[in-house]
Amino acid sequence: MAITINGTPVDPPADPRVSLLDLMRDRLHLTGTKVGCNQGACGACTVLIDGQRVLSCLTLAVQAEGRTVTTIEGLGADGLHPLQQAFLEHDGFQCGYCTPGQICAASAMLEEVAAGMPSYVTRDLAAPARLTREEVRERMSGNLCRCGAHNGIIDAIMAVAEEQAA
Repeated sequence: MAITINGTPVDPPADPRVSLLDLMRDRLHLTGTKVGCNQGACGACTVLIDGQRVLSCLTLAVQAEGRTVTTIEGLGADGLHPLQQAFLEHDGFQCGYCTPGQICAASAMLEEVAAGMPSYVTRDLAAPARLTREEVRERMSGNLCRCGAHNGIIDAIMAVAEEQAA
């Protein structure tokens, strides 16, 4: 059964030990997804599987069989995704290494908020989810930026969230 990556069916690797990250980067040459710690601690390798964020370094490619994977290249396939544009406008990156994972994670995070999923810091579980800077920091805590662009990242995410709410 094929894996659909950015709309293209891809045969899974013969070796079931190959990570999704290695499949994408080494075999498919989709280098937008970055190798950070390769241990699931930094979030640089975040991609979407069926719309949910996953760490591709910890996900075996065979786990994605029959599913849809979206990378940073897939998010921006038809021009800049609103988050990509917001990261540019709000200086949400410096070196840019973590940016693809940040944007993929933020895309899924905004969907989680829209679905009413609470976070650790959600104060009122009965009320509709309201995205605050504190919520964004908590929800994005699995994605590290070593350059210190966190304020720009939060500004970019908040701008897109406000635009979607309007």
